[in-house]
Amino acid sequence: MATAHTHVTKQQAPPHRAAELSAFGVLILLAGAFLPIMDFFITNVALPSIDTSLHASAASLQLVIAGYGVAYAALLVLGGRLGDSYGRRRLFLIALVGFVLASLACGLAPGVGVLIAARIVQGATAALLVPQVLATFHHALEGERKARALGLYGATSGIAAVVGQLVGGLLVGADIAGTSWRPIFLVNVPIGLVVLLVAARIVPGTRSEHPVGVDVPGTVLFAATLVTLLVPLTEGHSLGWPWWTWVLLALAVILGAVTYGVEKRAERRGEVPLLPPSLLRLPSMSRGLVMVLAFSIGFGAFMFVFALTVQDGLHADALHGGLAILPMALLFFAGSVVAPRLLSRFGRAAMSAGAVLQLAGLAWLVAVLLADWPHVYLWAMAAPMALAGAGQSVLFAGLFRSVLADVPAHLGGIGSGALITLQQSGLALGVATLGTVYIGLAPHGASHAFAAVEYVHMGIVALLAVGVAALPRFTRATPVTPVTES
Repeated sequence: MATAHTHVTKQQAPPHRAAELSAFGVLILLAGAFLPIMDFFITNVALPSIDTSLHASAASLQLVIAGYGVAYAALLVLGGRLGDSYGRRRLFLIALVGFVLASLACGLAPGVGVLIAARIVQGATAALLVPQVLATFHHALEGERKARALGLYGATSGIAAVVGQLVGGLLVGADIAGTSWRPIFLVNVPIGLVVLLVAARIVPGTRSEHPVGVDVPGTVLFAATLVTLLVPLTEGHSLGWPWWTWVLLALAVILGAVTYGVEKRAERRGEVPLLPPSLLRLPSMSRGLVMVLAFSIGFGAFMFVFALTVQDGLHADALHGGLAILPMALLFFAGSVVAPRLLSRFGRAAMSAGAVLQLAGLAWLVAVLLADWPHVYLWAMAAPMALAGAGQSVLFAGLFRSVLADVPAHLGGIGSGALITLQQSGLALGVATLGTVYIGLAPHGASHAFAAVEYVHMGIVALLAVGVAALPRFTRATPVTPVTES
């Protein structure tokens, strides 16, 4: 019986390389990827305005964030494989049209139910769109240009997270024509249309000569596992933990076990499952993915509760709430620029140092909030936010680079698919779990609620500072490869 590794190896015919992608084409594809990544975070600073406008419950506000993240995480690998089969430019353009229409539906939503549904569609179309960017870079570029494009994608994905809340604050604060929070979604429409028209003309069409089939059972089971896990975690506290939330949590455990069993049997049959168990047992993957998941849980929760603390706790408007994140955005960008050199020279020590800097910044921020509450000036948070942003940029880059260190080249697409899927799952889990803790404690004091969440976050970062020693050594750049099989 063929193994998964021989099955994939037989597919390694050199791919036909389409017309070369221009530098402007790289920027257009990065712009297409920037919008979906930013949209996970841009909503955070708008939550109070959405609450006021649509009279949404706390659980509904969490679903506005988590619904997007779950759909995104569950369908990422599926998006990569569909691009392999039907053409990456074609799927990029189709998914971008869907994303623009879903953004329009979000911006015009008359109620929170419609907003949540549109956000889920947004997440699903984002999952079909983003993998095409990496895959096109992989197949239309070579050598240094390819490495540079992949590096720019890594920087873009991190920067989009912190810039999202800044842009969200600026747009909500501007209150354009009295539209409050709606421009954070509507702005995607003109930008998306420009990217669509330009990409249709200058992005070369590529597809895999030997596409891997879609793992329908694995995709459905993994998505069901995420939904049954995140829905009760998101809704449970506000509803008083009714019986069905516990049933769904138990079902999530069962579905997770079933998913593993189905994927294991598929791999034994020589197929390429959504998340191959043999690949997940590699040291870099088994250890690194746990760290990526933990980092993402903490990061997703931080961005969510910081926005609520500044606006609901300190009564800052959305504009100032967005500006409060600016120091982190600037230092995250600067850190992303120098991180590759630091990682190449110092390896895992640079990651540990980044974690220590992030930990120091978070501890300083908590100290400022607890000491000066409720008279906390936003400028007083600038230095700790900058320190945390600088540290997490290096840790973030190092984790992405280390996870794929042991993955064979011909399985790189599957490995990066698992990596990005776990990252998005962690972001949604952070909002659903630690976000729920914050919402439960906030009525008794926003500063102490923020501190409680950040103590957990700091514990995660401290474990990462030590845990990176268990990752494989690396001395040169290991770029994140596309969510695709060639």
